[in-house]
Amino acid sequence: MRHFDLSPLYRSTVGFDRLFSLLDQATSNETAPSYPPYNIERTAENAYRITIAVAGFSEADLSIESKENALTVKGEKQVNDNGEKREVLHQGIAARAFERRFQLADYVQVTGASLENGLLHIDLVREIPEAKKPRQIPIGAGSAKVLEAKVETAKAA
Repeated sequence: MRHFDLSPLYRSTVGFDRLFSLLDQATSNETAPSYPPYNIERTAENAYRITIAVAGFSEADLSIESKENALTVKGEKQVNDNGEKREVLHQGIAARAFERRFQLADYVQVTGASLENGLLHIDLVREIPEAKKPRQIPIGAGSAKVLEAKVETAKAA
């Protein structure tokens, strides 16, 4: 298996640490966690939804945290100490703790989350600030006249 050494790039660039970390993760030999399974879908032009299968987990067992450009979903079953004694003969429903991380693009914000029928839905929206949106610059024929007027007022003074 090939391993790429990105250290020369670290020495000659400034501010691209996150990009190189992502490249390191992508080229590493570690396998990505597969539990719990999830879907990512686009619901509108700038709206997305992450759906995670969390059968057996309640709202109290789950936590969602959004920090910088990362979304972290954690699940851990709470110990049920209400005096009941149960013996599980077969456990086919996974109830192991998990932590799933998603890298979010710039300007993507979490707008809400809901748990229904064993599926955790996390809604996201990308809100690009007006200053960052592309804008059309009109080409005006009057700009030469304005320049001529400024030259004439300068000569008169």
